[in-house]
Amino acid sequence: MGDFLPMTRADMKARGWDELDFIFVSGDAYVDHPSFGPAIITRLLESHGYRVGIIAQPDWRRDDDFRALGKPRLGFLVSSGNMDSMLAKYTAAKRIRHVDDYSPGGRAGLRPERAVIVYAKKLRAIYPDVPIIIGGIEASLRRFVHYDYWSDRLRPSVLVDSGADLLIYGMGERAMIEVAADLHRGVDIKNIQDVHGTCYVVPNYDYTYDYVALPTMDEILGDKMKFAEAYKLEYLEQDAIRGRRLVQMNGSALVVQNPPAMMLTEAEMDEVYDLPYTRTYHPRYEAAGGIPALKEVEFGIISHRGCFGGCNFCAIVSHQGRIVQRRSHESILREAKIITQQPSFKGYIHDVGGPTANFRRTSCDGQLKRGTCRGKECLSPAPCRQLIADHSDYIKLLREVRAVPGVKKVFVRSGIRFDYLMAAHDAKEFLRELCENHVSGQLKIAPEHISDRVTRLMGKSNRETYMKFVREFNKMNEKLHKKQYLVPYFMSSHPGATIDDAIELAEFIHELGYHPQQVQDFIPTPGTISTAMYYTGVNPLTGEKVFVARRPEEKRAQRALMQYWLPKNYDIVCDALVKAHRQDLIGYGRKCLIRPRKTETSAKDKRVKMKVQNQRKNEPARNAKRGKTLRKR
Repeated sequence: MGDFLPMTRADMKARGWDELDFIFVSGDAYVDHPSFGPAIITRLLESHGYRVGIIAQPDWRRDDDFRALGKPRLGFLVSSGNMDSMLAKYTAAKRIRHVDDYSPGGRAGLRPERAVIVYAKKLRAIYPDVPIIIGGIEASLRRFVHYDYWSDRLRPSVLVDSGADLLIYGMGERAMIEVAADLHRGVDIKNIQDVHGTCYVVPNYDYTYDYVALPTMDEILGDKMKFAEAYKLEYLEQDAIRGRRLVQMNGSALVVQNPPAMMLTEAEMDEVYDLPYTRTYHPRYEAAGGIPALKEVEFGIISHRGCFGGCNFCAIVSHQGRIVQRRSHESILREAKIITQQPSFKGYIHDVGGPTANFRRTSCDGQLKRGTCRGKECLSPAPCRQLIADHSDYIKLLREVRAVPGVKKVFVRSGIRFDYLMAAHDAKEFLRELCENHVSGQLKIAPEHISDRVTRLMGKSNRETYMKFVREFNKMNEKLHKKQYLVPYFMSSHPGATIDDAIELAEFIHELGYHPQQVQDFIPTPGTISTAMYYTGVNPLTGEKVFVARRPEEKRAQRALMQYWLPKNYDIVCDALVKAHRQDLIGYGRKCLIRPRKTETSAKDKRVKMKVQNQRKNEPARNAKRGKTLRKR
């Protein structure tokens, strides 16, 4: 493991440097761990011979922090960090969060709203002649005209809004090294226009070639269906092998997006994750209590990236792509051995996975030759006939990591795609491996909803597939004599979900005895199909009209129904059931979600209530009698 990269002039002096090649400005605190994007990019540049420094969470209201490391020779790199700055600050209800896990001690308020724009503008004012390159999740998902949920309006490309010279989208390693090499050779940043995985700005269409034109910002502002059309084109061309160059007029500027960067090879993935990370946060944060976000990933291993799951509310497709790229077993085992040498390691590897843990290969063999299928999904609404659902490599990998000296147990926490599992030829073998060795009493799973209409719009599998998995999971644990449980995650207010769908989900939760402690409200974030549905009211890929719960009371009711048993939700749930004419779910029957209000108890309800009370009163006597009978036998 190496030393931390410079954060001060004293750090530079200790390395014998009087100037840096690149300075990375991040909205996160500095954590030198491969689960943090800024750490990967800076370490990769360092490995290629560049001198790199870091300005973490600068005070954007003053110039001092931005001047701390001087003027870089080649350029500034700007990112909001691992976390989108708007999501870091606001909840789905647009309330301010009180904790930011990517800041010292979880302190909130250390990064500005729309951090990429704010940082880039500040740097441009201080260093007008230094190239500014933006990237990371916040910039990557805002490369074209996008809907901004927090202001409830459309915004132009972040490249135009920020005044930056270049935008690197996606994971960025390959594009970053190419751009750095061009700058080192003396190429003007304005002339770097051929690197895949980048976006840049030119005056008009005459300055580019061989492109697909998206509807302009002016057209989109006047017609929501033009936004849907633009998003559909963006989505369909998001492929490194077959994707085409896209352009879009944003006012007087033409934003040009080159095709996505090619996937990393296994050797290149190994190079990225074998870099000399210190694997912890900078010592300057110790007094504040460290960086909470590190705890979740400190002893976890990223085995691959990319996801063909096709969840429409997820931005991974737009950022990492659908084609899975994986590390070698040797690289992963090297990291496992490094983890076992950490002073605070207790013998438990917290995760071995990626966006979806059990995707360790491409969905089919043809993807690496022709790219992903244009306009077709691999898993939803049903698995593709060409899908190769196979866990053999992942099973082998998990067994190898378990065998590393010092490892007591290996957990799988990054999420299992259960529809893929059920479609696999080795489903029972993998399920046994999972339940026997990699679950700690509870397995988190994400069906998200159970209404077939909603799951279809989400890009998730249906209720029947989920219940089939539940039965197989329970059956396997019975066979293994283990008491292990599923912890399902559900989402409220996704486009397409009506109050009737929310009630159907509440009935399902009640029937299975679930009590979800965490409920995720849908948040329309840039770069997803679901956000396009939310803004336009149509599915951009099909043109199908979609209901959208927009009013706060609608969203509040859907959320409350998922936690109908909480006293604080009683009035909301009761009112929702009455408005939906589902008073049959208010009462004392086995299927009822809530009891009636005291003033509204009917004669029938009273009889049912009395019957229930009598049954409870007589239960001890019946149990005693039953016990006596059993003793006689």
